[in-house]
Amino acid sequence: MAMDESAIPPGFKEMLGFGLVEALLGRRSRRFFMGAEIPDGVFAYKSEKDPMPLSELEKLLVVTACAGNTGWHNMIYRAQRYAPHLSNYAAAAGGRTFPSAAGFHTSMTFFTDDTGVYVVDNRDAPASADKAADGSLDLDEVVQALQSRIRKLQDGRLKLPSEVPFVEAHNTWVTNKPGTLLVIPVADLAQHVLLAICYMLQNGLVLYDDIHKQALPGIERFKNIGDVNNVWPITFVEQLSLAEVCAEMATSCYAGALLLQAMGLGGWMYDGIDPFSVLGASGVAGVEGLGFRYDKDERWPYPNPTGLQGIMEGYCPPHYPDMRAAVEAVCARKFGRGGPFDPTTPGPWRESAKVRGAAQVHDEAFRECVALQAQYVFDTFGKFPGTVPSMFICTYLQAHHLDPAFYDKFYQPGAYLHTHAHHMAQWHPVTPS
Repeated sequence: MAMDESAIPPGFKEMLGFGLVEALLGRRSRRFFMGAEIPDGVFAYKSEKDPMPLSELEKLLVVTACAGNTGWHNMIYRAQRYAPHLSNYAAAAGGRTFPSAAGFHTSMTFFTDDTGVYVVDNRDAPASADKAADGSLDLDEVVQALQSRIRKLQDGRLKLPSEVPFVEAHNTWVTNKPGTLLVIPVADLAQHVLLAICYMLQNGLVLYDDIHKQALPGIERFKNIGDVNNVWPITFVEQLSLAEVCAEMATSCYAGALLLQAMGLGGWMYDGIDPFSVLGASGVAGVEGLGFRYDKDERWPYPNPTGLQGIMEGYCPPHYPDMRAAVEAVCARKFGRGGPFDPTTPGPWRESAKVRGAAQVHDEAFRECVALQAQYVFDTFGKFPGTVPSMFICTYLQAHHLDPAFYDKFYQPGAYLHTHAHHMAQWHPVTPS
């Protein structure tokens, strides 16, 4: 989408000049949108306006804020245990608008509006644009790069009714309604835990089964790689990984929330939608969500979504025949063509090939040790990871056109920013006939 200067609304320029401090101090959850209705209670109100979807430009800008590729990331440099090798934790070479633990970048961004359900397939994308000498990026190039990575998955809005138990009770009047944009980051927690086991082993640690109170059978064979008595419990590693992907997804949504202030759009980030229903594991006809496949087992408290074929497949069975195959796939992502440790992958350094080639490639023994640990978890718990879902959602960002009349009725002045007050004039000016 090369931006036609004559077609760019005045609000776009205002957005570019909007200050970070103003966004930080002005951010609020502004839920009441054009076309909304709260039927009863102290805030009972029905909008006099019809729902108004975001324009294509508005939508692309919000999704770019949540998921845009912002060039090559800088890597982690050194650890004493394996110096002088470069740290080899990362799984992606490109950075995005949000951070990811150790550069793992296992999440992908989905979104839905009135026109359909989409995915941004840029997790392993190269840099979207070259940085200028002052470190800046051309927003037009970043947005175009994101647009080229969008794939449409379904027609119409996400199949998720705005009712309990799919949506929490306080969100049934507002979630996934006509005219709204819902951004949905999804984390491949199976891959993240695999990468965490690689990280651990690189630093001399191995898993311990704290639920069954035993060392992993066969782990002693790898005492020359790591200290088999220096352990992290399975539950700790999986909970830590869950926390890390939640931070990744939350900062993605927070970046989008800050941009809403600059654009004068309503909306907020939240977690009040059932993640299993969104992924497609509700088991209820007509609530297919994103359509991920899932398994059920009497040992598990919830169904376990594992992936969406051809779009986002978890690094675990049944998408791979066993965990050894999943380990090989992780290594291919890290060290294979286009990966962060492929010397032919460009980068931000003066000698990028030298930097990328300085990492220690996981050898056969290393891969065997990681696979043994991962396969133990899968065999013991019937899935991987064992105590947390293979795929997970934590936070969402909803964006919509605000109805200022609601805030004028119930709030003192200052309930919304100047960007909200004149959003329609700045972003949707009426052209004289």
